[in-house]
Amino acid sequence: MSAAVRTLPRPRAVIFDMDGLMLDTERLAPAAWEDAARTLGVDFDMSLLPAMVGRNAVDCRALVIERHGPHFPADGLMHAWGVAYDAIVARDGIDLKPGLLELLAWLEQEGIPKSVATSTRRERAHAKLTQTGIVDRFAALTGGDEVARGKPAPDIFLLAAQRMGHAPAHIVVLEDSEPGVRAALAAGMTPIMVPDLHAPSEALRALGPLVVDSLADVQAYLAASGIIAR
Repeated sequence: MSAAVRTLPRPRAVIFDMDGLMLDTERLAPAAWEDAARTLGVDFDMSLLPAMVGRNAVDCRALVIERHGPHFPADGLMHAWGVAYDAIVARDGIDLKPGLLELLAWLEQEGIPKSVATSTRRERAHAKLTQTGIVDRFAALTGGDEVARGKPAPDIFLLAAQRMGHAPAHIVVLEDSEPGVRAALAAGMTPIMVPDLHAPSEALRALGPLVVDSLADVQAYLAASGIIAR
């Protein structure tokens, strides 16, 4: 964990990221990018992938063009990636992250509402949550295609807060990515980071977010926090 045990505000609502936080799907992305590049017959710089984690499709496309130039078939690659990714999911399925179901059950027991705010476009996100059987556990879903600016801008979390009817200051955001944590901080919310494939940078740690090892740790911290303000 990032620091000694500390007190967190007991949230009035919790916003969950999706890929890499609830769903063990980030590990599927590299193979999909390799398949997409092979389908198009182009070279794709796989070292770009860490910068794409947590970002929406528009921003990922911009990163591809920045790296490979304006004549690179970025749109074709993005489409081929979606086809390859869906094929991998259909073949291998989607695993839930350890501790997720227990955390959802605890939040429901405590009467703390929860929603999802993901950089994934809404339609694809809804399909994933449905496939894993947890879509009905959330009061709302906000997709990356519903806001003008993706993470690390705060737009998606502010929209999610509006849909839940709670002020940002009373919301805890659960994230696995650096752009997501920065977006939560920019929105005036309290982030808890559960890193997936990539550890937080020193620059992010300097901002002081709580970083824990698992969703079970998230539950433990929230359970130890103050009385819910209703």
